Amino acid sequence: MKAVETLPEGYSEFYSVDLQKNKKMSLLVNLLAVIIAVLLLVPMLFLVPISSLFVMDKGLGNYVLRFITLIVLTIAYMILHEITHGIAMKICGTKKVKYGFTGLYAFAGSNDYYSKKAYIFIALAPIVLWGLIIAIINPFVPLEWFWVVYSLQIINMSGAAGDLFVTIKFSGFPKDILIRDYGVSMTVFSKE
Repeated sequence: MKAVETLPEGYSEFYSVDLQKNKKMSLLVNLLAVIIAVLLLVPMLFLVPISSLFVMDKGLGNYVLRFITLIVLTIAYMILHEITHGIAMKICGTKKVKYGFTGLYAFAGSNDYYSKKAYIFIALAPIVLWGLIIAIINPFVPLEWFWVVYSLQIINMSGAAGDLFVTIKFSGFPKDILIRDYGVSMTVFSKE
């Protein structure tokens, strides 16, 4: 699962993904994000009423604190999501990870080339890690805090729509592919 710094001989571009330039693909990924969010939100509304988020039994300060906490945790999560991608890249042998924000997407990228298996590990690392952590924490918070934590799970899963999209897409590609992930764009190479 090691990253390689130079493209091996005999490889050429096979496929590319650029969510900044390809508006159709960007729309598809964002639609996938909305579908994932709805699929996570709607069933949970029947189990834990969202009205519990708006309970003010413990005063206005606690009510406001929940919303401030949600905003802070959302920003922290976005940063941690990309750091998790970066750590996964490092585990795969990358020496230098580049982080950034385009205004629409936060990203972690590299100039290295990854095998299909390594790249899927990198793409899914934040979803799996943070999905498990949030799922473990969620049942233990007071009812009025449930939706604060569960909202992070919705953000975790729906915000990773691009990661899920490329995982599904690349899974159908040949085993020998190499992926170069610049951040919001990826190029897939295959043996000729």
